[in-house]
Amino acid sequence: MIEHVGEAIVLRTWPFHESDLVVSLFTREQGRVKGVARHALRSQRRFGGALEPMTHVRATYVERPRQELVRLDAFEILTSPISRPVDYARTAALQFVAEVIDEALPEGAAEDAVFRLALAVLDEMQVGRVWMPMTYFALWMNRLMGAMPELGHCAVCGLVLQGATVWTSATSDGVTCADDRRAGSEPLSAESVRLAQRIFRGRVKELAEEPWPRERAADLRRFAIQTLERHLGERLMTARALECFR
Repeated sequence: MIEHVGEAIVLRTWPFHESDLVVSLFTREQGRVKGVARHALRSQRRFGGALEPMTHVRATYVERPRQELVRLDAFEILTSPISRPVDYARTAALQFVAEVIDEALPEGAAEDAVFRLALAVLDEMQVGRVWMPMTYFALWMNRLMGAMPELGHCAVCGLVLQGATVWTSATSDGVTCADDRRAGSEPLSAESVRLAQRIFRGRVKELAEEPWPRERAADLRRFAIQTLERHLGERLMTARALECFR
């Protein structure tokens, strides 16, 4: 048996047997792993509120030979999403981050860049911000997965689109000019294109200092989510919950 102790983020949990939970855990050292939290539904002694999605913990767990699930022994909470009042928008955004990581990353592959990204946006969501960190996360996940298209050129004719509105499609890669827009395409404003470029150059804490109401860059957020879904080949369940805010 191999014991591990290190930072992790709780992604999801499922009931398992009578009082156990299966936990999807994103660890800094080993990437995504799944484990069993024995008696987690019956006793609060070892885990307490540490199994809430997007809780940042120091996890102690044990790998056993020929066992697919690790044994989760203890979690020390480092930061918790329920340490402050939780509203619907922040809950949905936290669950969105958890779902994307859980669906996008293979098990057992360390992804330090994604781990640092998740912690950065989690810090902002902890203090009540929603739309900026969520947009930042969705765009950067596309880039880290190699799914982010070039926004400066039309994918059809190659026209330089600097400073212009571009057109995006939920079913096709790349962006286009107005002349080559596909059926069902939606506009992505020049302002949002410039904001995407700033996001890729800047830090989330710097952008968090700006006013960021729900309406700001809504088209950019939609585009980033659609790109993620096309890359993953499935609809994100949490994206549906967020649609009511569009």
